Amino acid sequence: MKFAILGAGAVAGYFGARLDAAGEDVTHIARGAHLEAIRSSGLRVESANGDLHIDPAKATDDPAEIGPVDYVIFAVKLFDTEASGAMAKPLLGPGTTVVTLQNGVESVEVLSGILGAEHVMGGTAYISSVIAEPGLIRQTGTFATMVFGEADGGRSERGEKLETACRGAGFDVEFSEAIETRIWMKFLILVAMSGITSVTRKPVGELRHDPDIRRLYENAIAEAGEVGRRRGISLPEDAVAKQMAAVDNFPPEMVASMVHDLNGGKRLELDWLSGAVCRLGREAGVATPVHDTLYAALKPYKDGT
Repeated sequence: MKFAILGAGAVAGYFGARLDAAGEDVTHIARGAHLEAIRSSGLRVESANGDLHIDPAKATDDPAEIGPVDYVIFAVKLFDTEASGAMAKPLLGPGTTVVTLQNGVESVEVLSGILGAEHVMGGTAYISSVIAEPGLIRQTGTFATMVFGEADGGRSERGEKLETACRGAGFDVEFSEAIETRIWMKFLILVAMSGITSVTRKPVGELRHDPDIRRLYENAIAEAGEVGRRRGISLPEDAVAKQMAAVDNFPPEMVASMVHDLNGGKRLELDWLSGAVCRLGREAGVATPVHDTLYAALKPYKDGT
């Protein structure tokens, strides 16, 4: 099948490389030094799950050079959603599916307005990885899972074909019948991780056993969960306990991707993470003091340096 990886960075680039190595037709859409490195030296992955070197690797910064594909794996930064959604239009044919693996909870709605709801499938990813240098993706730990699903919770031929391709590429995959719940469950832990590891500039292993910081994690997760429930999202009653158990199982050296952006002086996804909890909380009538504080503390850095 034909794939375009739009935002071929640390997350989508990893899954795209695995699909490429398994024989799928993959083109990576990137820019700058990362694009030039892929073009000149291929795409490398360093991982405990097995290193890869895709060389040659197809890469471009112009989707019009690719044309219609079967699947677009969409994983740009949240502040680039609208512009990248418009840029994706040349990739669409009648049966093209755009799977968003972005961090927030509003991507499906935004992309549906740009590309048409019939083309968009919600998704999320569980992986800790970083672009260690242009052309090189380095994974922390071994977990790497892609989750996606139809909005109505049903099965579909396009979902089953994608599931088969992902299994063939050797990473974990789930064709979920409750994708909205899965996206929000990821969001609960992500907004806590991104805010807390960024404010402290510390990895999770140095934070999770401190009773005060652990309480902060719990409150951050619970707050986002209450916002989701007020918006009609079905979340398990033990959502906080489930996500704290996940925090306890993260590699000790893990930090949220926002920490890498913060340390690199790059623009942050803050407005779509803790900022979104605050904004959606106000709309739903939910107080969000934890995320108000995390957002305010990080706001001076949100546009980069």
